[in-house]
Amino acid sequence: MTNLLIVDDDAVLRRTLMRVLSRHHTQVFTAVDSASAMDLCEQHVIQRALVDLKLGEESGLVLTTDLLNHNRDIEIVVMTGYASIATAINAIKLGAVNYLTKPVSAEDILNAFVETKPQSDISSRAMSPKRLEWEHIQRVLQEHNGNISQTAKALNMHRRTLQRKLKKKPVQD
Repeated sequence: MTNLLIVDDDAVLRRTLMRVLSRHHTQVFTAVDSASAMDLCEQHVIQRALVDLKLGEESGLVLTTDLLNHNRDIEIVVMTGYASIATAINAIKLGAVNYLTKPVSAEDILNAFVETKPQSDISSRAMSPKRLEWEHIQRVLQEHNGNISQTAKALNMHRRTLQRKLKKKPVQD
């Protein structure tokens, strides 16, 4: 039986995924944040982790690094409702085996651990100008380590304008 850790700040999604994935010969543990996830890793041998990109004010990418530092053999899939090419590349570079865009099914998750190429299709289709703008903002934000002020300055944009753009979900093509 495989031990799977689900880390997501959405309680309903966490419970649903736990119920569904536990039917697939998997022992499922859940955590709401980085601290509780690391506590579970201290108590149990976790082989796989499904980590949300945004954990409240925390970054799932930081947790990805922490999990891999704790256990080099853990397989991590990062999932997000706010997919961008920049975060997908960053997640894979940090050691995630895959990257999923919400909504996800149990099959998507299980396949993501088997198939070690990103499941997200965000780079395989032509993007609208609004989506390209959103992707560019995400890339520059990553380059400035999430610092809104520095990113706004680099984009020659007012800080509040940037914050409004970041609160919106990415434009779907």
